[in-house]
Amino acid sequence: MRWTIDTTHAEVEFSAKHLMISTVKGRFRTFSATGETNPDGTIKGMEMTIDAASLDTNVQQRDDHLKSPDFFDVANHPTLTFKSTKVTHQGDQVTIAGDLTIRGTTRPVTLTGEYTAPTKDPWGNSRAALDVTAKINRKDWGLVWNMALVAGGVVVSEEIKIHVAVEATAAQEAGAELAMAGA
Repeated sequence: MRWTIDTTHAEVEFSAKHLMISTVKGRFRTFSATGETNPDGTIKGMEMTIDAASLDTNVQQRDDHLKSPDFFDVANHPTLTFKSTKVTHQGDQVTIAGDLTIRGTTRPVTLTGEYTAPTKDPWGNSRAALDVTAKINRKDWGLVWNMALVAGGVVVSEEIKIHVAVEATAAQEAGAELAMAGA
């Protein structure tokens, strides 16, 4: 079965250490994703595309810096993508290995977390949910800007935590769409 993300019930977030003492969080406001499940309802695969310019940390100056060539370089690399290569399930726990592309560089990433198998919502639609995390080293994707601190350490940590929480709806079959359109 094919699935489409319900962006009104989804979030793509990241966090990094700032000055080695606090955590700064951000999110991407615009993204899309599709997935496919096996007949038993487990995830078979998924793909996600993120609009890099939709980055938001609640501080415009920081957002502008993150969108610059020092980090995401959104003028030259407008999207980030993820495509799964292997999915394994153990109960409601899921591990999704895949390829993450940032700034034109593709590297493997493993997302782990919880998967809620398909269920019917109050309106009769099939829905499923996924809540996964990963840790990456931003330098592996060419996001290398930093500044040394006088007391030691750096302004921005190399380790970035990623959090993706999505709800998806089952894609309707072509025959059902025609019937709903009155054809």
